[in-house]
Amino acid sequence: MNGISFGAEVSKPEETSVKEDWLTILKGLEREEIEEVLSHTFCDHCKVNLHARVQSVANRKRTKKLLISSPDSTILNPDKHAESYTTSIQESSIKSDSYKTPENIHTRNQKRYSNKFSPASVNNKHSSSSSQSKSNKSLDDDLQSDEQKEMARFRNIGRKINFVHFERVYGNHMNVLQGLELHTQVFNPEEQKKIVESVYEFQRLGQKGRLRARTYTEPTKWMRGKGRITIQFGCCYNYAVDKNGNPPGIIREEEVDPLPPVFKQMIKRMIRWHVLPPTCIPNSCIVNIYEEGDCIPPHIDHHDFVRPFCTTSFLTECNILFGSSLKIVGPGEFMGPVSIPLPVGSVLILNGNSADVAKHCVPAVPAKRISITFRKMDESKIPYGYVADPELHGVRPLSLSLKASVSASTSVLSQSEETSPPSPPSRVVSKPKAPAFVGGENDFPPLGLGLQRSSNKNVSKA
Repeated sequence: MNGISFGAEVSKPEETSVKEDWLTILKGLEREEIEEVLSHTFCDHCKVNLHARVQSVANRKRTKKLLISSPDSTILNPDKHAESYTTSIQESSIKSDSYKTPENIHTRNQKRYSNKFSPASVNNKHSSSSSQSKSNKSLDDDLQSDEQKEMARFRNIGRKINFVHFERVYGNHMNVLQGLELHTQVFNPEEQKKIVESVYEFQRLGQKGRLRARTYTEPTKWMRGKGRITIQFGCCYNYAVDKNGNPPGIIREEEVDPLPPVFKQMIKRMIRWHVLPPTCIPNSCIVNIYEEGDCIPPHIDHHDFVRPFCTTSFLTECNILFGSSLKIVGPGEFMGPVSIPLPVGSVLILNGNSADVAKHCVPAVPAKRISITFRKMDESKIPYGYVADPELHGVRPLSLSLKASVSASTSVLSQSEETSPPSPPSRVVSKPKAPAFVGGENDFPPLGLGLQRSSNKNVSKA
């Protein structure tokens, strides 16, 4: 057809060059020319089959594109977290202009070909209109179903945004919890399981030395509450002055591994579902892996990170304490005026006074727990070797009435703090809770190299 031969005849050298580049030629043709190439000298039966094949390919590519862009279908594919992420880590050690994932490249090519070969651009008089309408109707039904599912899950999110606790700080009477938000049911049990599986895989990579040096940290557990495992992506954050004299904050000269795909999908979910604002898209995160008795002492997050930031909770529910002044009672035991439970699958947003005035801490956890804190780096503190990820540019929230969604879902959480401050501090004895979706002890391997601890006493103060 038009000089393109599928036979075994020998071609001249100049003809071979043209044949080898026929795809490039085809891309540059106009619609009428493409129709001529694809259907010239074909019988009516062949024309119908050809059109059906082109339409099938275009629809399949369109469906893949929608699956790639859908938060529910793309989030947390566990098959990509082992060797694929290891490969991306190794490639990221060589500096490049940008991080280009195969998914990004495929999406761009997909859009180009979909535009050229969509049913609207191929006008074939002999095509089967009935089969085309059925195919399009089926695809539209699937898309509508996906949108309805996402809408239903979005409306089911519980949102608590009216935390109140007044304290006198620097002579001023203020609500130290202003800016605090708790969003529940953001990640369902299946997604939670995949996230946790990914974290365990990252831990295994870190133990094998397959992550950059400062990405993975597993200190010796020398006492209760000491020895929490951390994994940092996007930037290297220093909690205290290190052996090289670096002060607390982001170490700009140090490089860690970039955000893995599973965490980028989590970020997209939170932006899309109005949990985080699109004006503050996180570009770094830190994973905390707790064993029973581990904790986080009272602190205010460093201002190398802009506000708001958030923390997500998995495996076990625990309490977080807030107050302008928090007391250390003992190893892993703290006392403060406000205690807030963090359900699994929830996202806690810290902004305003809750991020800058009130301190927060996590007392010794009752059982294994994983938290992932997402933060955006201050522009002046970004590491020198950092390259922005184009996949996180332009993420936009769902175009829905947030007011209606909030009013419909706030009943999920207690409103008792709306009109009165929390009750005075009291001693709380927490019993270990089983992970929400783990069926047995072997579902997740033991974490870290921690020492055996007695489980007959687990007391925290709130």
